Amino acid sequence: VPSLVHHTKRQMMSIYCYWYSLYTRTWLGYLFYRQQLRRARNRYPKGHSKTQPRLFNGVKVLPIPVLSDNYSYLIIDTQAQLAVAVDPSDPRAVQASIEKEGVTLVAILCTHKHWDHSGGNRDLSRRHRDCRVYGSPQDGIPYLTHPLCHQDVVSVGRLQIQALATPGHTQGHLVYLLDGEPYKGPSCLFSGDLLFLSGCGRTFEGNAETMLSSLDTVLGLGDDTLLWPGHEYAEENLGFAGVVEPENLARERKMQWVQRQRLERKSTCPSTLGEERSYNPFLRTHCLALQEALGPGPGPTGDDDCSRAQLLEELRRLKDMHKSK
Repeated sequence: VPSLVHHTKRQMMSIYCYWYSLYTRTWLGYLFYRQQLRRARNRYPKGHSKTQPRLFNGVKVLPIPVLSDNYSYLIIDTQAQLAVAVDPSDPRAVQASIEKEGVTLVAILCTHKHWDHSGGNRDLSRRHRDCRVYGSPQDGIPYLTHPLCHQDVVSVGRLQIQALATPGHTQGHLVYLLDGEPYKGPSCLFSGDLLFLSGCGRTFEGNAETMLSSLDTVLGLGDDTLLWPGHEYAEENLGFAGVVEPENLARERKMQWVQRQRLERKSTCPSTLGEERSYNPFLRTHCLALQEALGPGPGPTGDDDCSRAQLLEELRRLKDMHKSK
């Protein structure tokens, strides 16, 4: 029986790898994305969630609800009337926001290659001829014009946006950190599929050690950094967090707020990294309570990072099972 189970798992993994390869490397993935786009536009003609922009002394962050649960963003220098789009998966919705704001799109920042984050690159870059498309050269970003490396900075007006390499979800995944100093406001992290409210992305092109290192990259940022994720997963993620840390009061308070928001289809973005440290289990692999409840104990050499990576892997496994129920 164990050998049969092992054989079945290998078969399932082979099927999954084949599907993922089709999605990311062929036009079948693009066709699937277009089908998702049509369905979402029909189901949510005004977007899946009601969002509110944030204004900071001449800088505006505008979340744009797209597809069934994605977020794209416009980052606007309101004095120069220049805009940067982050992960513009629905070009129609992003273009409508550009026109409503009366701004010029000069750059697209793509966190990774998946179509639900990069699908609008072609249409928007063709419509806005001077628009630059930024992303990792390791990730096969569609219509990429300006490759970025770790800690490269994109400057648009007063906007200073740093790319941080965070592989794991994909090999070339980047997050983008808007520096708050030039406009005397909080920094903003556009996290793509690395980090969500109370969750993190699946490890499609890496391992637990890679993902842990990437999560630690953002853990090094300030508590007041605003987190703008790529998806509206808050309620589901907090539900899982309650399974692994049922006595976490910060999680309970956040869940109550999120449930009120979602009853009115209001967005839960942004949170702060300080909040995430208090209830996001994927950022709490250093916490003794989680280690005792789920962790395998220290690695064979007493390596704490090894132990944390094993705990992260177990959290991911449990989260995937929780979602499938």
